Amino acid sequence: MTLIAQSKDSLWSVDLFRCESIQLRSYWVLVVMDVFTRRIIGFGVAREHIDGVTVCRMFNQAVAGQPRPKHLSTDHDPLFRFHRWLANLRVLEIDEIKSVPYEPTSHPFIERLIGTIRREYLYRQFFWNSVDLTRKLEAFQDYYNEFRVHRSLDGTTPAQRAGKLNRGSAALSSYAWRQHCHGIFQTPMAD
Repeated sequence: MTLIAQSKDSLWSVDLFRCESIQLRSYWVLVVMDVFTRRIIGFGVAREHIDGVTVCRMFNQAVAGQPRPKHLSTDHDPLFRFHRWLANLRVLEIDEIKSVPYEPTSHPFIERLIGTIRREYLYRQFFWNSVDLTRKLEAFQDYYNEFRVHRSLDGTTPAQRAGKLNRGSAALSSYAWRQHCHGIFQTPMAD
């Protein structure tokens, strides 16, 4: 899996987590990330009970408009064993790679991303419903991909690693603060 991950757009990871709205309703979030660039590809959101068909819809929603990877890493969640899920991957011509069972460290990047989304954003940001949650997750995705630097990427952003942004150096004598995600995060920008 490490060898495959070294190739750009070759290996994506996908996983699910649950969160609750301000109205105490449960929502499932499917997150897809590119392992090479650490870029968030997208999110899929569904309310309460989910099955194989819903997971397929969430995945297709998360990757809409993106080029497809060659491989997709998933854990051993029963939702990723449904006939519809496997058929969806066959139609999209994506090979599935399973992580080691009962070993979260075999799926480290996506597990860490989910923890980051929870700690840095969802624990601070309330949402009302699936539309509001989707909108807020998209704002976090923009911040995470374009502005949040990563130590594991040598202080660059996922967009820079993907070759989409090339920011030059800015003079630190004159700067202003840019707000992201409704003011939760701030990054300096040149005046």
